[in-house]
Amino acid sequence: MAESHKSVECPVCNEYFLKSAIDRHVNECLNVHEDDPDIVEPSPSKKRKISNDENQNFENILNEKPVKAQSSTFKVKPGIPIAEQLRPTCFSEYSGQEKVLGENQALRKLLEKQQIPSMILWGPPGCGKTTLARIIAGKCQKSQMMRFSQLSATTAGVADVKEVVKIAKKELRMLKRRTILFIDEIHRFNKLQQDALLPHIEDGTFVLIGATTENPSFRVNNAVLSRCKLIVLEALSAQNILEIIRRCLVKLDIRVVDSSDTDHQGRLSIEGEAVSLLSKCSEGDARRSLNTLQTAIEVSNQESKRLITVDDIRASLQRSHLRYDRAGDEHYDCASALQKSIRGSSDSGAIYWLARMFEGGEDPLFIARRLLVCASEDIGLADPNALGIAVATFQACQFLGFPECKFNLSHCATYLARAPKSAECTVAYQRAKQSILKHEGPLPGVPLHLRNAPTQMMKDLGYGKGYKYNYAYSEPVEQEYLPEGMENLDLFAK
Repeated sequence: MAESHKSVECPVCNEYFLKSAIDRHVNECLNVHEDDPDIVEPSPSKKRKISNDENQNFENILNEKPVKAQSSTFKVKPGIPIAEQLRPTCFSEYSGQEKVLGENQALRKLLEKQQIPSMILWGPPGCGKTTLARIIAGKCQKSQMMRFSQLSATTAGVADVKEVVKIAKKELRMLKRRTILFIDEIHRFNKLQQDALLPHIEDGTFVLIGATTENPSFRVNNAVLSRCKLIVLEALSAQNILEIIRRCLVKLDIRVVDSSDTDHQGRLSIEGEAVSLLSKCSEGDARRSLNTLQTAIEVSNQESKRLITVDDIRASLQRSHLRYDRAGDEHYDCASALQKSIRGSSDSGAIYWLARMFEGGEDPLFIARRLLVCASEDIGLADPNALGIAVATFQACQFLGFPECKFNLSHCATYLARAPKSAECTVAYQRAKQSILKHEGPLPGVPLHLRNAPTQMMKDLGYGKGYKYNYAYSEPVEQEYLPEGMENLDLFAK
């Protein structure tokens, strides 16, 4: 009898199936019979000892790997981005993130040994978060002791998490196989959905790998963060992007040529300068660079062109390479850089960060409000006119709107950067705040002579008694304005 026609016993339900079908049946058996006590724990009448040969047959089935057809030329599947089709499957093809995934880094060593910890992957789009998860998935497929499951927080909910947990528990109980759960865009889960993960991370039902482009300290529950290792991935360098593009071109059988080369030998070619431009205009986003390349290839094929030029790449750029997220860290980082440039009297720095924000689509009123803060916090009494100019700029932005108000903002930012600086008022306020926060016991009451006395009862209690109305005296008035025990407090001391 042929090898594929041998019967093998299912270790879950004790029924016999063809060897070629047993793997599929085991997965179905685990999913379908979730509440059947005979499946979870067979009754004594159904229990039987599995022979060593049968055990070995089952292990061989689990270890069987599909045979992949070998091809000398990569064939692009229509309708699927080449960024997805050419995604690296091993660390040798993974570009960038040397600080985290270099050969001698701790995380790389753990992953190579298949000792996968729960982790949150945080980084900008196209930096390799999903690719890293897929590489881990590949390692799981090669191991009998691990399985990989994936959810997208943009479409999944608590019910989907419960389904994963149900299967993960069965896998762990019946096959001693751990589940690695990858949740893409985990910041899209609300607090309730994230809380649903906690007990299962805690008891080892699954290992969580979450990917996010948002700051985890703001968008991921602290309880989840405390149970995961935070892995910070950076935007890819132009050199990293260049490596990715060149690897892609080799697989697509596209030559890199000089602009002066007119012999393309019937093959699709791309100018070296176009490749360089592509790597520099992607702002560290490998997916964007490959999508742009794919657009250029499709246009060239439609127009029967055999050479992709610099102009073709420029035309294929879907949008500006300027990276600016109005809802993310870039929003606050650029605002911080703008204010610090003004504080440091760098007019060029102030205008640069202003332009980064404005051209990135920032709300002009947000920028104007930041300039209002600078006028008082960083200039203050050194130039009292600064606040008036900032207020006028805010009103001008309201009147003119986008994009004309950029010149008003530029005017104000330049004035504030060049104005004399004084933090006297800011420092005084901070000292007062610290005095209040560090005070031991109840805060002292307002002195009676400074209290408001709108009623007769309050006047009878001594409110306002002894207060000297300053304008009624031709000479400076001597009276105490600080609480009892704080008479010597000087918030403006040098």
